Amino acid sequence: MRIILGVSGGIAAYKAVHLLRLLREDGHQVDVVPTPAAEEFVGRPTWEAISGRKVSTSIFSHVDEVRHVRLGQEADLVVVAPATADLLARARAGLADDLLTSTLLATEARLLFVPAMHTEMWRNPATVDNVATLRGRGHEVMEPAVGRLTGADSGPGRLPEPEDIHARVREILAELDGTSAPAAPISAPSAQNGLLAGRRVVVTAGGTREPLDPVRYLGNRSSGKQGVALAAAAAAAGAQVHLIAGIMEVAAPEGAAGITVERVETAEELHNAVASAGDEADLLLMAAAVADFRPADYTEAKIKKTEDGVDPVIHLQRNPDILSATVRRRAERGTGPTVIVGFAAETGDAANDPLDLAQAKLLRKGCELLVLNRVGEGLVFGQDDTEIHILASFGVQGLLGEADPLHVTGSKQEAARAVVERAGELLSRQARSPYAL
Repeated sequence: MRIILGVSGGIAAYKAVHLLRLLREDGHQVDVVPTPAAEEFVGRPTWEAISGRKVSTSIFSHVDEVRHVRLGQEADLVVVAPATADLLARARAGLADDLLTSTLLATEARLLFVPAMHTEMWRNPATVDNVATLRGRGHEVMEPAVGRLTGADSGPGRLPEPEDIHARVREILAELDGTSAPAAPISAPSAQNGLLAGRRVVVTAGGTREPLDPVRYLGNRSSGKQGVALAAAAAAAGAQVHLIAGIMEVAAPEGAAGITVERVETAEELHNAVASAGDEADLLLMAAAVADFRPADYTEAKIKKTEDGVDPVIHLQRNPDILSATVRRRAERGTGPTVIVGFAAETGDAANDPLDLAQAKLLRKGCELLVLNRVGEGLVFGQDDTEIHILASFGVQGLLGEADPLHVTGSKQEAARAVVERAGELLSRQARSPYAL
């Protein structure tokens, strides 16, 4: 297939070099068309060396070939990665002020735009309108990834990993070729080369249910959505995932590629499952909402109202602290997850902000990362959107070179990708660092 790889002027242009290599390894002819601004980030010799083709940015280069028309006419697919806010705006307006935009205007091939920009630019009404218009014309605009951006800020706007773009390109080319390429082989390269490739990840999801009598129990409002999203994100990043599923409103991903599911109900069952699976894990994501207490006494018969009107008294006892126990067991035995990520659902109170409570919990639990969810009536539990802060322990801050919590708002899938990316980055850096737990 003949592919045009358009590269616009953003810092993420360096990732397009790896995408180019993946496309060339598939045997495609790839013409790279950078914008003049893109050449400020990656030079022309790099593009020419890997593509094996001449590269230019101007419509006045090779005028005898009329390249600004011929390139588009001969292409089967045009991929623009990264597609900056400026490039999307010019494509929407039909401008043709350089070789790339002229090619976009002249081609009738499939177009795939892969955005990369700061969160504020991605969410700006002008960009939102430009993306909607391009999609309305039948062009594909991928969703950006969520994670660390150029500066200290994070959020949606990060260029998806080259393996993920490559997987989508292969799907499109299979459609154009009229073949019915199955999803697994197409997505396999992304998983094999992903951030968590070869890693074993344990994810806990949902709530726990503590029986009081044969018909009643103590529980919570956890839907399991965030845990399932984490399992999917870890699997997409190449990990072998063991999902320990408590009580959930959503279906567990039974039979999903790269994911095995274990069912539990009580906090004690969850504790035992984590202890068993965690010893072999590289990463533990403790997203389950574990009941802090359980009835001290289980009543074999249903508790009934009495005629004297006296209210029953229910005595509670503490459930095991699974997160602290896992950290402690790792320290004592020298085995267990290299990175442990805790979750804190906090409402705050008159004296304490939820972020302060989460910082204290992170210090108390001893895990590497802690994800704060602000919860309450109508917040987070059962909702599709969420707002999280990813906090790092002091040692991890030094390893990652940052101290401020990572703030992410958006869908639970976006939050999951951010958590998995941060945890995977930490695993990768620990492998190259003398930092010890």
